[in-house]
Amino acid sequence: MANFISRKLEKLKQKKTFAEYGYEVNAFHVDGFGKVEYAQWQHPFEKPKTINASSIEYYQKLVSPGATIVDIGAHTGDTTVLMALAVGKVGLVIGFEPNRYVYKVLKANSELNAKLTNIEPVCAAATEENGTFKFNYSDASFCNGGFLSQIENQNHKHDYTLEVLGINFEEYAENSIDPVALDKLELVKIDAEGYDKEIIKSISQLLKSKRPKLMVECYKKLNNEERAELWTVVDELGYDLFKIDGFEASSIDEKVKLELRNMNDEKHFEILAIPR
Repeated sequence: MANFISRKLEKLKQKKTFAEYGYEVNAFHVDGFGKVEYAQWQHPFEKPKTINASSIEYYQKLVSPGATIVDIGAHTGDTTVLMALAVGKVGLVIGFEPNRYVYKVLKANSELNAKLTNIEPVCAAATEENGTFKFNYSDASFCNGGFLSQIENQNHKHDYTLEVLGINFEEYAENSIDPVALDKLELVKIDAEGYDKEIIKSISQLLKSKRPKLMVECYKKLNNEERAELWTVVDELGYDLFKIDGFEASSIDEKVKLELRNMNDEKHFEILAIPR
């Protein structure tokens, strides 16, 4: 019991006290790729990440070799690296991460595996307007959070704020992405703690033009109206929505068609949207 209380007190102290954490590079042997390295952030609330062939195959089933992928809310790059391995050195993955403390780890991951991947990290959030914004995080060292002031439910317990840069992704794409690479855009992944639908609105012209697949989440704190709006925004852009369980290769084949009436069936789940 004493050890339990001690661990709880230590965790509470870590939550309330700012510290800047480094990373440790771990190596994985992955069939078909050989040695793959990953920079694991040492924040105590960050779960260990692994690289495996099935998770890479998940993205290989969604995109072509040499394709372009945009990862909005890339965090440390745990999905960014998998995507980059899937599209290969001749492909491109652009990872948006506004948290400057996490971004350092994302940047490290963009530089590892240079013979296998091509990752462009961007220290910014995708927002409707360009500017600086306050994001909310769950601890003083900013492990997990997002633009939570933009959702109705403010009982999210993310009480620590961090000022971040926000840029309009359509403007960024027009000015900073090679047109040839942009024409190869096949997937946009958005993980923005409930802000996903607003990002989708802000890139609607790009989605209409390039028709990439979409990966978004139905965040656990969204209310019924916000869930319905998320489904409707994607549907009206000409996409079919599917619920997926996990990011292993088998989940693509086991995806379930998601109708508007199903948006409240589960508290939190992942969505794959495919152009009709």
